[in-house]
Formats: sequence, C-alpha cells, structure tokens
Amino acid sequence: MRTGRNNLVLRSELDPALTVHRPSIPVQEALKHAAGLREDLKDAYRGKRYLLKTYGCQMNEHDSEMIAGLLEEMGYAATTDETAADLILFNTCAVRENAENKVFGEIGRVKPLKQLNPQLLLGVCGCMPQEAAVQERVRSTYPWVDVVFGTHNIHRMPELIEQASNAFETVMEVWEQSTETFDELPKARTDQTRAWVNIQYGCNKFCTYCIVPYTRGRERSRTMESIVSEVEELAARGFREVTLLGQNVNDYGLDLGTQFSFLLRAVGRVAGIERVRFTTSNPWNFTDDLIEAIAETKSVCHHIHLPVQSGSNAVLKRMNRGYTREYYLDLVRKIRERIPDVALTTDLIVGFPGETEQDFQETLALVSDVAFDNAYTFSYSARAGTPAAGFKDAVSEDEKKQRLARLMAVQDRFTLLASQRMVGKTVRVLVEGVSRTNGHVLAARTDTNKLVLIEGPLRWIGQTLDVRIVSANTWTLRGECVEKEREARTGS
Repeated sequence: MRTGRNNLVLRSELDPALTVHRPSIPVQEALKHAAGLREDLKDAYRGKRYLLKTYGCQMNEHDSEMIAGLLEEMGYAATTDETAADLILFNTCAVRENAENKVFGEIGRVKPLKQLNPQLLLGVCGCMPQEAAVQERVRSTYPWVDVVFGTHNIHRMPELIEQASNAFETVMEVWEQSTETFDELPKARTDQTRAWVNIQYGCNKFCTYCIVPYTRGRERSRTMESIVSEVEELAARGFREVTLLGQNVNDYGLDLGTQFSFLLRAVGRVAGIERVRFTTSNPWNFTDDLIEAIAETKSVCHHIHLPVQSGSNAVLKRMNRGYTREYYLDLVRKIRERIPDVALTTDLIVGFPGETEQDFQETLALVSDVAFDNAYTFSYSARAGTPAAGFKDAVSEDEKKQRLARLMAVQDRFTLLASQRMVGKTVRVLVEGVSRTNGHVLAARTDTNKLVLIEGPLRWIGQTLDVRIVSANTWTLRGECVEKEREARTGS
C-alpha cells in the first residue's frame, strides 16, 4: 500500500511556472496520441473495474463519457460498487466552493478502501485540478491520491494511469492551456436516445464571479466538419436528439471565421436527428441570424437558456457581463416576436457584492417582465481566484437567504403558470426513459424542455409520441398518449 509518499509531479511545457520534479514528455509528443489509445494499452486492464463520479455541468458529464470511453478501450468495465473497483476517479467541478469541499470529503471517505485493495487507484480530474491551490492541497493533505489530471489533457489519462500503477508517488499532470480540441476520443454514452456533442471549449468572457475561464482556458472551436460528422454517426446509430455544448455556444466559430447560426443550420439538416438543443448562450452575442436559424430550422428546439444573472445594470457591470438590462429585455422581445412559442429559462444570482435592495428589486422586476418558464437561482458565494472574491460591500448570509427565497417565490409562480398553459394541448414528446421518482411511469420531454409523465410500455422509450396534457404542477406535466388511445380504440 502506497501512503505518506512523496509526490511525482508531471507538468507539461505549456505550464513551466510550477517547479517540475520530473519532466513530462514533450507536449507535441503528447498531442500525437490525442486521437486514440496507445496500442499497448488496449485491453491491458481487462478484468479491472472502474467507478467514475461526476460533479458539475453538462460539459463535465460529457467529459466523463470520454473518460469512460478511454477506460473501456483499456479493458476496464464499469461498476457502481466501491469495494469492487480497481480505479475510483472523481471528475470535478470548480464553480462553487462547497462542491470542492464535497469532493475532498469523498476523497477522505474512500481512503480506507485502499486497505481492502492495496492496488486500488484513486484519481482526481476535471476542473478542480486546474487550480494551483487544489494541486497543493492534494500534495500536502491527500497523498493517497494516485493520479491527478485536468481539463486539457483527458487524452493523456491512459498513460497517466499506467504510470500511477507502477509509481509510489502521486502522478500529477495538469496543463495550463491547450490549443487542441481532441474531437475523436472514444465516448461511452449511457443514453441511447440523446447525446451531447461538444462544439466549443473554454471561455473568454471573464465574468468577475466565475472560475471557468481559469479552469477551461480560452475559447476553442471544433471544426464544423468534425461536428457534423459526429452528429451523422450518432444518427446512424439511432440517436434522436443531440445537445450542442459549449461554455458560450453563440461564440462558436469566432476563432474559425464562421458563426454558430451556420453550424445550427448544418446540424439541423442531418437526417434522423429529430431534435437539436444547445447550451449555454451568453446574451451579448445572441445575433439576429441566430434567432432566424432557430426559427427556420425545423429540428432546433424552441427552448433557449439565456442566463441574465441580475436585473440591475450596476450589478451587471460589476459582474462584467457585457450587456445591460435594456439590451436583455430587447433581445427577449426580438426572440419572442420571431419564435412566439419559445420557452425561455435563465440563471440568476442574488447577493452579489454591493447588491442593494434596489438592485434586487430590479431583478424581481425583470423576472416579472420576462416571465421566464423556469430559472436556476443561486446565492452568491465567493470563489478564490476570481476578481469578485476581493470585492467589498459583501451581502450578509441572512440577507442572501431572504432574497433567494423571495426570488424563488416570484419565479415559481411564473413556472406554474407556464405549466398550466399547457393543459389541454397535444404536444410532441420524446420519451427519455422511466421516471427517476416513479418507476411506474415514463418520463418524456417536450420541444420546449418541459417534463411530461405518461403511462405506457417500455417499448415507447426512445420514440417521439403525441401526448395530450391533462394536468400540471410547477415542475412536471401529466399526459395521456394519443397513441395509447388509438390502440385502445382499434384493439391493436
């Protein structure tokens, strides 16, 4: 068993600032292996089992699909049993401090498993390792972690696991940046109907509260050809829906001389893909042509997630959001004029440093003006390494809690009204699977991203069906399938 050891740190040439205890392989050599697994590592771990725990956003979930795809090419099989795992890997999120603390708690909790299985490897990857403070914390406090890598060198994971299997120190390789997108890594997808497709990496916006530009790097777009090719392959395999992923999808192509609206139309033309979704959009670069592309492309869903964060111009400026309240409201007006049935959702933060009661009232007013279908609401928490962490005029925790409760009460009324407006309508839904909360019903989703629960056979999973909405509560709809009614009438 390897405990209390010194740390073996492998760093790439892209980040020479940190002391290198043992030099990494040259970066260009590493990039040669980006497209696939080294031949001698294919099936080399046959009989071994892995457990992958994922925290954070859809981007992290998609990264986990690539990690799992590489592991399965190495011969690993997935398990949900910690005591049976030969590799436990935490794919982490750095957006909120409490998420980091939860991961470190989990790393401490699983430490005794190494006594049961001395060959067990523990690893940490994703956004957290991109922070220097996290790297130091692992080195000083969690020496039983075997392997650490970041967001830019997922393709290097097989070689790092191989090194960790034969080392008595922590193998740590974190790249500060990358110019590559690594489009062709294998993916182990758990859903056979819907798929995430990464179109863009990184973020150039530098909102003052956000750690993402520091953990994901600068914006880098995949080529349109590689994206369309992946979507075509998914269609050939029977997938019905794709979600295009990026930290700022409407910035797609700025580095390639193209536009997101062009890509959206191209993906929308892929035969067999019935639904195209995308997330997340920054309001400041939501162009008129993008609105037109959504409106005219039949397979693009009429649901837009458009984070506003605050309704106060003063707060938006301190957040460095790059737009005003007036701009946002005018954008909403243009979207609804061209796409009348659109469902708009958003993100909102309360308690940002310096937010006054008047600022908060302006957020409540904006929520009422827009009448969002749903909103993800958050109480501000400082993230070390971001400019806002040093801002003065902090809002007290009690005031944050009160404002969050008031905001949620207002938004919940609009969410319920949006659901109630659906009652009596017949809508097209994609059946996603069995409901997570009720094993006796199926969960389906409308074009506008509303969850519909229906009764029906398992063979409906993966199909698109016409459903009549019979009742609604705040978060879900109840529906009766028109197909089921037809079968009852005909006896088929």
